[in-house]
Amino acid sequence: MNYRRPRYSAAVLSGTLLGVLPSLASAGELSVGDTAWILMSTALVLFMTIPGLALFYGGLVRSKNVLSVLMQCFAITCMVSILWVLYGYGLAFGDGGAMNAWIGGLDQVFLHNIGRDSLRGSIPESVFSMFQMTFAIITPALVVGGFAERMKFSAMLWFSAVWLTVVYLPVCHWVWGGGWLGAMGLLDFAGGTVVHINAGVAALVAALVMGRRKGFPGTAMPPHNLTMTVAGAAMLWVGWFGFNAGSALAANGNAGMAMLVTHIGAACGALAWMFMEWTRHGKPSVLGLVTGMVAGLGTITPASGFVGPMGALIIGLTAGVVCYFATAFIKRVMHIDDSLDVFPVHGVGGVIGTLMAGVFVSMLGGAGLAEGMTAGRQVAVQFTGVAATFAWCAIASWAILKVLDATIGLRVTSDQETEGLDTVLHDETGYNL
Repeated sequence: MNYRRPRYSAAVLSGTLLGVLPSLASAGELSVGDTAWILMSTALVLFMTIPGLALFYGGLVRSKNVLSVLMQCFAITCMVSILWVLYGYGLAFGDGGAMNAWIGGLDQVFLHNIGRDSLRGSIPESVFSMFQMTFAIITPALVVGGFAERMKFSAMLWFSAVWLTVVYLPVCHWVWGGGWLGAMGLLDFAGGTVVHINAGVAALVAALVMGRRKGFPGTAMPPHNLTMTVAGAAMLWVGWFGFNAGSALAANGNAGMAMLVTHIGAACGALAWMFMEWTRHGKPSVLGLVTGMVAGLGTITPASGFVGPMGALIIGLTAGVVCYFATAFIKRVMHIDDSLDVFPVHGVGGVIGTLMAGVFVSMLGGAGLAEGMTAGRQVAVQFTGVAATFAWCAIASWAILKVLDATIGLRVTSDQETEGLDTVLHDETGYNL
């Protein structure tokens, strides 16, 4: 993901180059090893959305809405894939000319400049584009959890398409495509700002604009199939290795360390959440365990290419504890119906991970500060990236939702919500028992 990274100190750069010499024989030369790894990583990241996220979210909703969530994840996958080919890749990673600090260009419409021999670094540009496409797919799919069980299918399609264009693509370009945040030196290895803060804030705004589900918070709305949720969570865990380690864009030591710290972060987040729940409520739950795992994964993501095992331990444990309390605060204190806890898990986790990347990058086995950076300056840059992403996503998401609500309407009727979206919107049921 981090195609244009900040420059590192001479010592760190020398060590990094020695680690990747086998795969980078010369500039602009195709590396079979790197290509094979990114091909596999691309499949793993797509696997995160379908079936991983689809099953994870599907099990968390009530049985009358399970198909609606599966349908949304599949439909977003298809639609974003086409939009990425039409203009998304160019706006995210193309040359925007005078506007390049803010947005890419349309030089890659229909991917017409990408041929069999086109390279991006040491891998084919077709592989790079496809890898980036899977990130663009999963981000709006994550947002589904904020408005699950109450948004019209047509409104979901329009929101996802416009949000991808107005929010995701510009932020992606700012951070990874040569935009202003990347030039400033923001450290976001695999998506703390671009994916997790973006998705979390959009989900929170959607929950606020649409209002609570019928009966929330007085009526219990437990997950209908935790077996499905655990299966989806396991797929997310495995797929996340492609998400983070694949973002090295090479089969090298950076990818290996990113994979290691990703696993550590997931394990620590799961155990921290489990023990918090066990201490406060007397019993650990499988839902808490897998939610903590996702929190740990989301939080280690921006730092995964910059910290070592000790940093991952601290980040993962922090994620499990902080995201646990954030979830309780959003639901039980604020009574905000972020249906599947997207903001407290992904949004809060993305903020923590992005900031802690700046704290630990030169400590605890980190990869080193960007050239010319002090620790304090790096944290200030990280905060700027968090604040800019948060503000742009919140304002733009609110505007998109308001326009859609005034035109086609966002929400199903009260009676339709009671009946369930599977029957009302799709004329099908998830179970025929």
